[in-house]
Amino acid sequence: MQVKIQQWGNSVGIRLPATVLKQMGLVSGDLLSLDVSAEAMTLKPLNVRPHYRLADLVAQCDLTAPEPADLAAWKTMVPQGREV
Repeated sequence: MQVKIQQWGNSVGIRLPATVLKQMGLVSGDLLSLDVSAEAMTLKPLNVRPHYRLADLVAQCDLTAPEPADLAAWKTMVPQGREV
């Protein structure tokens, strides 16, 4: 794959194809680490976003915790419109 170095104002940059971003799980604004050697430049993602699974999140819940007061109040409210 070839990319072209282009001028943007007082800076230069390269554009990364959408397929590369998708493959790497990157979006605009993500940070990358740039390593340079005599023969190559290497870009690596810095901000790896965590991947959550519902089962793992539910496993962290305290099912014995008391219900929050605002949620209890919500359950006893009388409908005010046609939302029933």
